[in-house]
Amino acid sequence: MQKVLSLIGAPTDIGAGARGASMGPEALRVAGLAAVLESHGLQVVDRGNLSGPANPWLPPTEGYRHLNEVVAWNQTLHEAVHAELALGRMPIVLGGDHCLGLGSISAVARHCRERGKQLRVLWLDAHADFNTAALTPSGNIHGMPVALLCGMGPPALTGIGGTTPAINASVVRQIGIRSVDAGEKRLVHQAGLEVFDMRYIDEMGMRHTMEQALLGVDGDTHLHVSFDVDFLDPEIAPAVGTTVPGGATFREAHLIMEKLNDCGRVGSLDLVELNPFLDERGKTARLMVDLTASL
Repeated sequence: MQKVLSLIGAPTDIGAGARGASMGPEALRVAGLAAVLESHGLQVVDRGNLSGPANPWLPPTEGYRHLNEVVAWNQTLHEAVHAELALGRMPIVLGGDHCLGLGSISAVARHCRERGKQLRVLWLDAHADFNTAALTPSGNIHGMPVALLCGMGPPALTGIGGTTPAINASVVRQIGIRSVDAGEKRLVHQAGLEVFDMRYIDEMGMRHTMEQALLGVDGDTHLHVSFDVDFLDPEIAPAVGTTVPGGATFREAHLIMEKLNDCGRVGSLDLVELNPFLDERGKTARLMVDLTASL
């Protein structure tokens, strides 16, 4: 892992169905993210917050809510993440909602193509985020980023970074999934996404799950972790607009992070969907900081 970390705030809830994730970056800063990472001997550069269009809070148009605004935010994030990777730094995206995975992961994929590295994406989430406009009546794009990264959707979104698809589904490992729509489930199977849902984790344990998810990761692999707060059980992490009971426990979440630290290949990280308006005295933000420190 690189010794210089770059914090990139993306304060928007443009892709979400509830307001509040736009306050996530400041909540993570207030919870002491930079200081905790520095206490581990890491150098932290806070790049501040990116700016983009405000959330107009409109109904979907042709199946997508806020399409132009989502494109703008993700294009800006793409360029910011790519620039930090080019400097040899490890970008940590402070979200914001999970539509931002489109900008960050497309940037990481572009970096890997330029450097001849292989990419592995760990998607820690209650949801597969593999919806399309045809499958979801809400049109909320935070439920679509994995499908968009795999080339399913309008060119304005699938073409961010200049390559469509940005990634192949074979590079993604989804962990903690427990809420998938029926049509989305069919699409996930068709695409060949590798999913370790909560039943798999219950039966096989988190250690085995992580061993399987990291199979084939070597010294030439860039590992990107996209961490949605709703991956965690809402009992320990209430600050999310899309809570699903039965998520990862405190110890399971820390074990994942410790395994990633052991692996030593994490080169970029998203921390998304933290909605401090729904938090209890900052406990979710502090937990996210602790888990990042474990990683």
